[in-house]
Amino acid sequence: MSAAPTTLRRLRRWFNRKGWGQITIATPYIWLLALFLVPFVIVFAMSFATRTPTAPPFSFGGENPILNWENYRRLFTDTLYIRAYLTSIANAAMATVMCLLIGYPMALGIARSSRSWRNILLMLVILPFWTSFLLRVYAWMGLMGTNSWFNKLLTSFYNGIVPDDWALSYIPMMNTNFAVVLVTVYSYLPFMILPLYANLEKLDLQLDEAAMDLGSRPLRVFWDITLPQSIPGIIAGGMLVFIPASGELIIPSLVGSSSQPMIGRVISDEFASARDWPMASAVSVALLVLLVVPLMLYTHYESKAQRQAQKRAEEGQ
Repeated sequence: MSAAPTTLRRLRRWFNRKGWGQITIATPYIWLLALFLVPFVIVFAMSFATRTPTAPPFSFGGENPILNWENYRRLFTDTLYIRAYLTSIANAAMATVMCLLIGYPMALGIARSSRSWRNILLMLVILPFWTSFLLRVYAWMGLMGTNSWFNKLLTSFYNGIVPDDWALSYIPMMNTNFAVVLVTVYSYLPFMILPLYANLEKLDLQLDEAAMDLGSRPLRVFWDITLPQSIPGIIAGGMLVFIPASGELIIPSLVGSSSQPMIGRVISDEFASARDWPMASAVSVALLVLLVVPLMLYTHYESKAQRQAQKRAEEGQ
């Protein structure tokens, strides 16, 4: 009878000393394990299955091979998947570059503004998140329609600068890669601005002042001092835009062309319409590898460069 209270007291002392801290540290790892690693293992295993008319529509072993490599072979031989990957990467890359060109001046302006204006400008950046993502895409569908005021305005501007032989009654924007990139830039621009702002806000402005005191022009100061220090923010914002934009489903499904599908739509069609779960899993795994491996390589070399810089600094001291 006395052993149980003693064990409970020891357990309580362990929790008071170490337990809660270890549980707090372990919680995000458990979260990643349950919601990322386990689903990925399931999808990865499913990619080697064989499609069947049963429910679920795949199987391992028996009359079918345990490891079916046919799904991965089709990724490199079927033009549908090759074209979808290339279209996804091209659209995501263009959207990322446009977000950078638009977002960098905005982030720099917010970081250099007064504190009273800074909070207002940041609120305006995140204000679109208060509206449904799907509703914002539908709004762009209305703007890009053939009879919309936006299309008519662009058409009149276009007709005013081109010869009469090239005049158009309207600009075909819907169901094009242009529409996909435009709506993607609008939707993901805050994901570029916020990491850039977090990086630019920490920069020491005294370095800029010192460079200008030594005779550097503002553009040269930006190119030599501000831009190199903001590269981590550029990479972080680029990753936050490029990775989700590559697998985007809603935008290309609503405003894109069915003849040039992006990989997110191909995965959705394979799962829902074709009911080819093994092939959809193989496409998903290949997309994950295509996006994660470069990120892991960059993280590895970045951490290696930081260790070398720290080692040189210690040797200099």
